[in-house]
Amino acid sequence: MQQPGQKKSIAGTLLNLLGSRPKPGPATPTAGDGEVIQPAAGDGALENHLGGDEARNYRKYEYETVAPHVGRSLLEIGSGLGHFSEQFAGRLDYLVVSDNDPYCVGELRKRYDGNDDVEVIDLELPAEIEIRQKVDTVVMMNVLEHIKDDVQALRDLASVTLPGGRIVIWVPGYMQLYGDFDRKVGHVTRYTPATLEASVREAGLVPEVLKPINFLGGIAWWFAVRRGGAGYPDPRLVKIYDRTVVPVTRAIERLVRPPFGQTVFCVARVPR
Repeated sequence: MQQPGQKKSIAGTLLNLLGSRPKPGPATPTAGDGEVIQPAAGDGALENHLGGDEARNYRKYEYETVAPHVGRSLLEIGSGLGHFSEQFAGRLDYLVVSDNDPYCVGELRKRYDGNDDVEVIDLELPAEIEIRQKVDTVVMMNVLEHIKDDVQALRDLASVTLPGGRIVIWVPGYMQLYGDFDRKVGHVTRYTPATLEASVREAGLVPEVLKPINFLGGIAWWFAVRRGGAGYPDPRLVKIYDRTVVPVTRAIERLVRPPFGQTVFCVARVPR
């Protein structure tokens, strides 16, 4: 029999692993239409804690999921501070890194100054993309969910991808998990495999891989944002989550395909 307070304790533990309630402070700035503005870069940026040093296992999880689908030339959309693309050093003939945040673009230019094999561009999709040559792979890690016209963005990316090339998409999954964190970082939506497939096909692409991943992360996130009211990830607790939950999730997903997850992963082929 469940003891009084046990349910609250379980939910609280998951909440603590994933995030914490916002601390009192100045109101979050908004645009004229009330849309929340959250910078994509800088030490205080919410999303950077999920891809930085606090989440090394998660970054490895991302890399090992994406890497088999990457060819010899890569355009990364939303490169941030370069945490993800740096893992491909030495295996690419040509790399394009991009962001639309001035701080990120500046840091990327510093990182790759003098490297002729790397091109840094300031890019906000949808837009015409100008790069030196077409690439065989495009990677979007937690980017498409920020873009209202996702179909046009995918068409723009297809225009600079070689025929037969791939667009690799990693997005947050399931609107049931949408919460304060999503609003703060400017997520337009969270995807399901069905809604992501619809956008991919409307853009003229062919999905080759399409599945939910990070099953345990999805459960923990649901408790955090729906039951616990988490507003942002605490870097210290993200580190604990990274060292404990992520390895278990990976082990499970090697054996079974999860029915849902915190993330939806897609590899879309550009028609020849």
